[in-house]
Amino acid sequence: MMDVNKINRNRLLWASFFTIVTGGVGFAVRGAILVDWGNQFGFTMTELGSITGGGFVGFGVIIILFSLIVDRVGYKPLLILAFVMHFLSLVVTVATVYVFEAMGREAAYWCLYWGTFLFAVGNGICESVVNPLVATLYPKNKTHYLNILHAGWPGGMIVGGLLSIAFHSLVSWEVLMSFFLIPVLIYGFIILKEKFPISEARAAGVGFSEMFRQLASPLLISLLILMMLVGYVELGTDSWIQNITGNILENPTKGVLLFIYTSALMFVLRFFAGPIVNRISPLGLLFACSILGAIGLYILGNSTTGLVMVLAVTIYGIAKTFFWPTMLGVVGERFPRGGAVTMGIVGGVGMLSAGLLGGPGIGYKQDYFASNKIKVESTESYDRYKAEQENGFLFFRPIKGLDGSKVAILRDNGEQLKADIERWESTGKELSDNANLSNLKNWWDNAQTMVNIDKVPVEQAGFYGAGRALVITALIPLTMSLGYLILILYFRKRGGYKQVEIEKS
Repeated sequence: MMDVNKINRNRLLWASFFTIVTGGVGFAVRGAILVDWGNQFGFTMTELGSITGGGFVGFGVIIILFSLIVDRVGYKPLLILAFVMHFLSLVVTVATVYVFEAMGREAAYWCLYWGTFLFAVGNGICESVVNPLVATLYPKNKTHYLNILHAGWPGGMIVGGLLSIAFHSLVSWEVLMSFFLIPVLIYGFIILKEKFPISEARAAGVGFSEMFRQLASPLLISLLILMMLVGYVELGTDSWIQNITGNILENPTKGVLLFIYTSALMFVLRFFAGPIVNRISPLGLLFACSILGAIGLYILGNSTTGLVMVLAVTIYGIAKTFFWPTMLGVVGERFPRGGAVTMGIVGGVGMLSAGLLGGPGIGYKQDYFASNKIKVESTESYDRYKAEQENGFLFFRPIKGLDGSKVAILRDNGEQLKADIERWESTGKELSDNANLSNLKNWWDNAQTMVNIDKVPVEQAGFYGAGRALVITALIPLTMSLGYLILILYFRKRGGYKQVEIEKS
């Protein structure tokens, strides 16, 4: 086994921590500006879910691919590449406004999609590196330090949420999105100066083929399935939670504040994972969190007052705190010979689930329940505010959700549309040169006469869709609890859960 005492473990832990902070800041800011993207470019909830989902897909694919080469290429070169990808992602994302004006709505959608994807590439490279790196730095206490590492995620979300509240009304969303460069510069400065160890598995002489053979284990397959559910319920829900709670409370800022509150819970609690798992084992902790997650989401989906919602997000925040890092800790402790390969594939599967299932699925559920409700209560209002295009999800039938731009115009009585038109015409251009603004103005000239009829059913449909989406999502952690209970019973029959030492494997 290599000697890690010659490596500055604290600085490398800090660098790793700030790579996770980067993802948290970008994630929180993106959650806060989703409504801006919907308002400015006219996207439905399903389309916005697909954009955020694309980020998770890129995250997942990159984690898996790069985990295959981490042990050969080394930690430092890959983190430098991640540094470059984070910069490129910002360039593509902020170009969306200019692309929209030049090429229209569909081009803007793909610009945001690929900008989010590139950001996820940077995050995915970091994740493929820092998880095995921290496991290598702290081989005797993996679960505890992986939880500390991933405290960077809620830490970043707290920073991103506070920045969103402080600057959202003062600067454009493009400037707000740029704030994630601060932790990028911090981790970049550290990694350029420090020396890195070789991986735990490589130091033990474990070959790539042996690492890959760990994936044939029934236990690891079970953990992969559970990680899919973790990705859906944690990251998939988190990508929507600010928007949903803000929608239910009729105040986007309150939604961001609740998001910051749950992130603060996660940040603090992740530093105490070690003592907890020493008492009840990692699987016992995951089982308890699954039960709490189901309860929290169910109450949240049925919340009608601020106090009940605070209680619900508290339960949900405690529940989701330990899912991701503790799952990685279990994989690292039980399959140390898998090295970066097993940890990367498990993390990648979780991200793919969040991207392909969680983000789009929860967005679709909101559109589905909202559109069905308004169709029943006011068909004419639905016809005025429905999106032009249908969106589907997996094998579920395609539907037309509510157009985000039209709903935003209804809420502020056309004030932002008026300002956008004035800004466009102040450049000396004709309104007819901007097809999106021109079409919205023509639509609003007719729709504003029906505001008194449309406002209540449209807003109530949004509230209802958000709540029902969370209630249905509560079934996911309920299913997870059954899986963790089976694993607890499995290990009990074999003398209890124990960490596997790589030297003895």
